[in-house]
Amino acid sequence: MSRTDDVVAGIKRMIIDGDLSAGDRLPVEKDLAEALGVSRGSLREGVRALSILGIVDTRQGDGTYVTSLDPARLLAPMGFVVELQGDGSAQPFHAVRRILETEAAALAATRITDDALAEARALLDGVAGTLEGGAADDHEQFIEVDIAFHRIIARHSGNPVLAALVESLASRTVRERLWRGLHEEGVEGRTHQEHVDILTALSSRDPEAARIRMANHLLGVEQSLRSVPVDDEQT
Repeated sequence: MSRTDDVVAGIKRMIIDGDLSAGDRLPVEKDLAEALGVSRGSLREGVRALSILGIVDTRQGDGTYVTSLDPARLLAPMGFVVELQGDGSAQPFHAVRRILETEAAALAATRITDDALAEARALLDGVAGTLEGGAADDHEQFIEVDIAFHRIIARHSGNPVLAALVESLASRTVRERLWRGLHEEGVEGRTHQEHVDILTALSSRDPEAARIRMANHLLGVEQSLRSVPVDDEQT
């Protein structure tokens, strides 16, 4: 293990052991380097690595602080892993997304607020107006609404880690869903109806119905995306 790895492991251990907490300022460079048994150069490299991971934040002229350690921030790098899968190997990520969001919908059915339901309904009403107006060719707008709708559900699952994982997966699969919108006739209308069915289950506070509706919706997406050509997926 390199000295930089020693720094990363050492500071992580300080956080895990409670020597450092969210929002705490790290000891001054000289003292921290001595405590970890590394040079200042290695310490700086380790701190940069931890900053990329979202664990610490260096403020110019003020020092380095432990971040809020919010799950969404710590899990954000996973989104990059999904984005790297451009050769057809993203399929396993879609399967994981389906598993996670199915459970998120069931949890949200008993926890989602009336305000959140109203927000989701407003999103779907906007889509309905677009479809009725015959302007179903703005595929990027449909995807933005899709992501926002699923985000509302995940955030009201009551589990911030689950919500962060869903965010990392769902918001990084845009290009495949854009391909679907461009090549699969009537997909926006079907997706909208599936979203309406999910919202109906959530409004009824029915976890099992929400789970089934979400599973049906995402299984259809997953199966459809299996036909995405490798060349198109890489563009």
